[in-house]
Amino acid sequence: MVMVKHLPRDSALQRELHGEAAEWSVTDHLLAATVDHLAVSNWMFMCVNSGEDGDQPDPPTPVPRPGGPDQDEDHDGADGTGTDEHGRSARAEESAAVSPHALARFFG
Repeated sequence: MVMVKHLPRDSALQRELHGEAAEWSVTDHLLAATVDHLAVSNWMFMCVNSGEDGDQPDPPTPVPRPGGPDQDEDHDGADGTGTDEHGRSARAEESAAVSPHALARFFG
């Protein structure tokens, strides 16, 4: 049990048990979160500083993470990939308006 418990992250057993999540380290998760926060920050800046009220940019798509909801759900985009003709996910279409709770979670 001790030998199995201390196998390296890239071992076949770890990959079989945890899938792609076995390859993601804490650094990888922090880097993905940093990229997501920067993308949302740039998106909010563009929304606030855009001249036209009706022409808002699309919200950014988060970096896919192992075991995330996008991997477990069925996608029903027009091309079968879960995205529309502009590359936006169905979830991004549903959450085009940012809620006060999402902003508080982002800044809090």
